[in-house]
Order: sequence, then structure tokens, then C-alpha cells
Amino acid sequence: MSEEKKSYDGSSIQVLEGLEAVRKRPAMYIGDVGQKGLHHLVYEVVDNSIDEALAGHANDIYVTINENNSITVKDDGRGIPVDMHEKEKRSALEVVMTVLHAGGKFDKDSYKVSGGLHGVGVSCVNALSTDLRVEVHKEGKKYEQEYKIGVPQYDVRQIGTTDYRGTIVTFLPDATIFNETVYHFDILAARLRELSFLNKGIKMTLEDKREQDEEGKNITEIFHSEGGLSEFVEYIDKSRETLIPTVMSMEGEKNGVPVEVAMHYNTSFSENIHSYVNNINTHEGGTHLTGFRRALTRTLKKYAEESGILTREKVEISGDDFREGLTAVISVKVMEPQFEGQTKTKLGNSEVSGAVDQLVGEMLTNYLEENPNDAKQIVLKVVLAAKARVAARKAREMVQRKNVMSGSGLPGKLSDCSSTDPGECEIYLVEGDSAGGTAKQGRDREFQAILPLRGKILNVEKAMAHKVFENEEIKNMYTALGVTIGTEEDSKALNLEKLRYHKVIIMTDADVDGSHISTLILTFFFRYMKELVEQGFIYIASPPLYQVKKGSKSQYAWDDDQRDQLMVEYGGAEKAGVGVQRYKGLGEMNATQLWDTTMNPEFRTLKQVTIDSAAEADRIFSMLMGDEVPPRREFIEKNAKYANIDT
Repeated sequence: MSEEKKSYDGSSIQVLEGLEAVRKRPAMYIGDVGQKGLHHLVYEVVDNSIDEALAGHANDIYVTINENNSITVKDDGRGIPVDMHEKEKRSALEVVMTVLHAGGKFDKDSYKVSGGLHGVGVSCVNALSTDLRVEVHKEGKKYEQEYKIGVPQYDVRQIGTTDYRGTIVTFLPDATIFNETVYHFDILAARLRELSFLNKGIKMTLEDKREQDEEGKNITEIFHSEGGLSEFVEYIDKSRETLIPTVMSMEGEKNGVPVEVAMHYNTSFSENIHSYVNNINTHEGGTHLTGFRRALTRTLKKYAEESGILTREKVEISGDDFREGLTAVISVKVMEPQFEGQTKTKLGNSEVSGAVDQLVGEMLTNYLEENPNDAKQIVLKVVLAAKARVAARKAREMVQRKNVMSGSGLPGKLSDCSSTDPGECEIYLVEGDSAGGTAKQGRDREFQAILPLRGKILNVEKAMAHKVFENEEIKNMYTALGVTIGTEEDSKALNLEKLRYHKVIIMTDADVDGSHISTLILTFFFRYMKELVEQGFIYIASPPLYQVKKGSKSQYAWDDDQRDQLMVEYGGAEKAGVGVQRYKGLGEMNATQLWDTTMNPEFRTLKQVTIDSAAEADRIFSMLMGDEVPPRREFIEKNAKYANIDT
């Protein structure tokens, strides 16, 4: 790098230092250097194209995954400026691509609101790519510039004429920075689908050149929404039974804050509210969510009281009751967003709360007056929720009282560890007593606890809250983990103050039943202990599927390819004299084998459970675990090719 620095003047060195900071501490800029950060690079480039579209200059955005896992993002916007930048004394395109916080937003008149969380934009992508090429089609001329690790290889140059208008960016992520460099079509598709709902009218196309369909064409998906948030809510609620026929929606502007809201009631028992600021998912909420909740409670309570239903039912209702069975999406655009919270995804702008409150209050009042039958259904649902809440509170108090009453408060089946430091302690949730017995023998007692779960736990997706808290296995999980319900800020939030383990590991058999149990446990965590998932405490163990032996030599394999490789390694092309044992259940392994393969921190493989898109996770859980069969069948048919099923 030093030779390169010498060939640049002083101002260039400053720029290099800026991008060098990104390379030294990439996680500060893109979150992490794993799968999440890798995909975040694409979103940064796409955000620029969306800003063009929001400003009314672009309609189509194309994202292509190339054969070598590089990415091309193309739009039909105005094209990044290529003329000289007065202050920097070089092309504006180069400034955008190499200076942090420059972006394409040179003045407030160009873009009213722009997406992206940090404003580091495409220069950050450039710093973390081994190769990046940008092509600008503007005013009949075609320009280009290439970079290596953020360093321009030549000045911006004109390379011909063109009839097209727009910007094309192709980049290859740096394999020395990222833990993995393989892009996942589904992850990108989920985000582009989300963006198309949040920015109606924009057409986004995702193409994967690495995989072809039956007709030999590249796998391609187009995302285009004319209905915006209303369609988003319908998409999330696709697998749920609706309570009212139409989606309530509104958009407007108050105090200079554009607000869009869509909401819908269904027959489920969960609250699913997804909030966004400038297209960023604010899963910690913030002032826009506070405004929405306030308006919802105030307006519905007033209507319910005036309707006389509350007097008849003699039930006390709270804010939580109005949100049961509600699916809503709130999207606000804020000129200068202020973020708070652990992950910087909690909106702090105070002016937003009032804007959302006013607009939602007006919309809801009008809807209830115009649709009295729907309004009655909603109020009856609220009354039912209030009664269920009282029953759930009693059941919940029983869970929490049990902790106090029974001395140690720990369930009898729990084999606890001797360490009391939550940071080093881990608990295995194991299917059945026999696997639990093997795990107890094989574990390291110092920091590993074992909780066997009897049979399949309750499907919480279809159960009312009080039934959940009455379930024995779920009670045991609450008690063992040491968590309670209710914090100072939120009576329904999970209190993690006394969490006893920072690794909660789901360990089930590698068969269909085991997968079903894992899904039931994950559904419970997602609906009732989401905070554990969001903070990265939930893991899934990966026991081996095979043991390959020949004579005294033996090795484990976690998939079919690994097994076949070992068989060739041991027995040559003929695979002669090689024995293969297939493990269908944990109980087939002895304690030493289970420790060596699945529980020993040195050699085991744990998959951390994360939520990339809360809305997509919500939709998948309701589809897999809900009552509606057709969407589940469609999902299974689409994903059957990825399943390993023993015949």
C-alpha cells in the first residue's frame, strides 16, 4: 500500500485513510463480516438506486448475482454526476465512490429523504471489494472507472456513446475480510421484496446467473408492488384467517414527516407490528411505534366505550388487548433520523410520534364510522383478548410463583452446571429422556446444563396465551432459563436480568420428528422470547449423520458429500470394505461420541439463529405452524429439493 500512497497527493492519502478505517473495522460500518454484512453491501448500492427512484428519476432496478459471486446493480436513474467536484478537484463520481459520507447527496434539494442507516454508502462497498467497476450512462455518453480495494485504477473516462441512462455498479467482495463470500438468493429476494412493498411503483428484478431453471434460464424473480404497504400486510397475513375483509391503510404527511400505515386484524393471538424508517427495519421500535400504539389504543377505546359492548361484558381492557391479532406495517421517512438502542435501530425523533398519532387516529376514526360491522368484530376480538389476558396473567404468575415457592426454583429434570456465570454457561434442550441421559453423561458439568423435553411441545402459533403458560414443558423452559415477563418499560417484554445461560442450544434427532420438534421450539422462542433470538442467544446443534469406518480408522460426516468423500478416501474408487453407520437419533450415540461430535466446543458446529427480516420470519412461522394448508403445501413443494429425507 505504501508505494500506492506515494503516487497520490495529500488529499488522496486522506481519502485512503478514510477507507482504510472501513477495512480495519468493517463491522462498525456494515454490522459484521459474516453472511449479514456480505448481503448488506448489496443493500447499500441498492439504496442509492432507490433514492433515485424516490426522487422520481428511476423506475427499474436490476440486481444480478454473477457466476463468480460478484454483484451487479443497475438502475435507470440520472447517473452519478461525472463533472469536476469543486472542493475535491476531481470527478464527482470518484468522490462518491471513495469518500465516506459523500454519497450522491451533495445538497438537500437533490433528495428529500434518503435510505441507508449510516450514510456511508457505496464508498464503504468499494473499500470492502477487491474489484469494483462503475459505469455511468449520462446525456448520451458512457463513462467508467475501476477500483481495487477502493483505490481508483485510472481517472473517470468516457468509453463511448449510449442510448441508455443510469448507473451500473459491479463489485466483488473481499474474501480476506468476509468469512463467507457466497450470496444467497433467498436472503436478497426477501430484502428486495420488502423494499418493493415499502417503495410502491418501483420494479426490482433479481437474477442469479449461478443457477438455471428447467428451461435452462437463469433463476429470476421480479418484485413490483402497486399497493405498497397494503399488499405487504396481505403478504405477511397470507397464512392467517382474516377477521375483517379489508386492509386499513393510509398515507399522509404531518409536520414534514411522510407517514404510511397499513393494518389488518386476523384470528391469531399474536401481535405483529413491523416498523420502518427510511426503509430500515426498526425492530427495537421508537417514536413512530409509540405514536401508532397511542393512536390505536385511544381511538379504539373511545369507540368501544361508545358502542356499549364494554359495559355489557364488564371487562377491563388495556393497550395490549387492542393489538392482539393485529398485523401492521408503519413506514416513515425522516430527513435526519436519530437512532438509539443497542443495535441503532430505535428511532428517537420526538416530532415523529405526534405525526403518526394524528394521522393514524384520523384514519381509524373514519374507518370505524364507515364500517360498523368490522368495528364490532374488532371490539369483540379486543374483549376476548382482555379475558384471555387475565387468564394468561394467572397462568404466568403460577410459572413465576413456582420459581419462588420451590426453593431453587429449578425444574426436576434439569441437570444444571456448576458455574454460575451466565456468560460461560450453556443449556441444551434435548428431545426425550434417553438422549437427555446420554447428553448428561457426555457433557462438561462445569458449564453445560441439560434439560430433556418430553415429546413435542405445544404449537404456540395456534394456542391462546394462558394455554401456553399452562404447558409443563414451556413452564420448565421459563424456570430453567431464569427469565420472567415484564420490564419497567413494557409489561409484555421478556426480562433478561436473571437469564442463567448465554447459549441456549436446541439439540434434536437428525430426522423428520427432530426437525418438527426444533421448529416447535423455535416458534415458541420467536413468539414468546424473541429478545433471546435478537440478542443471539439461541443456537441449533448439528449432530453428525454418519460414521464412516474401515478397520481401526473412523471419521464422522455431516452430509452425504462428506460421507462419499470419506468412503473414497478409505476404500478407493471401489469404496471397498468401508462401513457406514447412519445416526437417526442422538440415542444411537454413546456419551463419548456425542461429546466428541456435538458438544465439545473445540469440534462442534453450532448454527446461531438470527432474524434477517422480522416480517419474513413472521410470515414463515404463521405459514408453517398455522391452520392454513395451501400456503404450507406450496412452500414444501418449492423447497423439497433442499430436504434430506431418508427413504
